[in-house]
Amino acid sequence: MSQLSLMQQVLGKEWEQLPPALQAHYTQSTNKDVGMLDIEYPRFMQLYLNLISMFGALINQRGKRVPTIVQKWMEGKTQHWKRTTRFDNGKEVIFQSRWELAGANELIEYINPFMGLRMAVKVNEGKLYYRGICLVLKLGHVLLPIPEWLVLGHTTIEEIALDETHFAMDFKLRHPIFGLIYRYTGEFRTEI
Repeated sequence: MSQLSLMQQVLGKEWEQLPPALQAHYTQSTNKDVGMLDIEYPRFMQLYLNLISMFGALINQRGKRVPTIVQKWMEGKTQHWKRTTRFDNGKEVIFQSRWELAGANELIEYINPFMGLRMAVKVNEGKLYYRGICLVLKLGHVLLPIPEWLVLGHTTIEEIALDETHFAMDFKLRHPIFGLIYRYTGEFRTEI
């Protein structure tokens, strides 16, 4: 019997409600997603994004239909993600993270060894939804929760299958005062 993927562990019985395109996206095996990404944010966010990108958070360049490859692989109980975007100006930006199980229907996406985002995950009508719970500061085995709004804003992600092999995703950061401060959306196909 093969080991369950991280997302299968997070979702439990809800995994069966995911369409084939999303199940392929979260398979246990090494795979990659190939597609195009739109990245948008208000101008006032540029300096802040430049700063936090030095810590491994987010992509600090806007773009439309930016060619993007997302490679995923497992090492033990951890899933690694490597996102490579190639902009029209020739600049290549790599955004890496690792995902770990954080309990029933929850995971933590770490952007570096000490900072991560704890999220709740659920399936509703075949769509996959993520909701940010808090940021976490990892100090050894201790996880200190930090309210999302202190650093960025509230995180939401929605993923929907477009057909048997393609899916769309929509990542948003919404601040309680400044509104929508960051968004990336795209369409991808998973190659196993």
